[in-house]
Amino acid sequence: MLIIPAIDLKDGKCVRLTQGQKGAETVFSNNPVDVAKSWQAQGAKYIHVVDLDGAFEGKPKNLSIVEQIVKNTKIPIQFGGGLRTTQDVKRVLELGVNRVIVGTRAIDSPSWVAELCSKFPKRIAIGIDVKDGKVAVKGWTSVCEWTAPAFAKEMERLLPSAIIYTDISKDGMLQGPNILGLQELVATVVTPIIASGGVSSLDDVKALSQLPITGMIVGKALYTGHINLSEANNLLAGRNRIVF
Repeated sequence: MLIIPAIDLKDGKCVRLTQGQKGAETVFSNNPVDVAKSWQAQGAKYIHVVDLDGAFEGKPKNLSIVEQIVKNTKIPIQFGGGLRTTQDVKRVLELGVNRVIVGTRAIDSPSWVAELCSKFPKRIAIGIDVKDGKVAVKGWTSVCEWTAPAFAKEMERLLPSAIIYTDISKDGMLQGPNILGLQELVATVVTPIIASGGVSSLDDVKALSQLPITGMIVGKALYTGHINLSEANNLLAGRNRIVF
């Protein structure tokens, strides 16, 4: 099981949003590449990078930074945010990103996801972001009628490498993850699950480690010092359910 530091990119900077709200941001660094190198130095085995500008605008906007992160680190990078065409997915993978995350277009076009999973096996993850029990899209600005378990079941048949589950109400709030939502999800699908949103303490890390998931994305808590990456990694030592 992995602790996966998150790097959210907006206007070329490393930021954190609260509950995905575009205007509720905190800038943690003007140099995301240095942030990635720091997480690697502290023991990260994987890094989660999101292009917030891309998510809001529907097309990646910070790929030059993503490329520099790939070139300046030696650990795998997963990337999401605004990936809604095969060309953009291919472009990102060619930068050296280990795998990409698709969400918004997957709702309307499962055939496109099937094409991606076939063309880029083990390199496509599905982002399932939940708001008030429904799957959110377009940079979390709107919701559809799918529930997370139902949508996960629909996507699983397309053979994605993983499902990344984020409870938007928990994101950036430092109030703990949605354990019940995750329990429902892992009871529905066998695809590897990565938890995201609300992980704010070592107690949260312990709680998530009891679930049959393969990793947890941690953002704000790492930047504020609520969680020390080395301590969290030591806590999970020996609990090896890595499927990447």
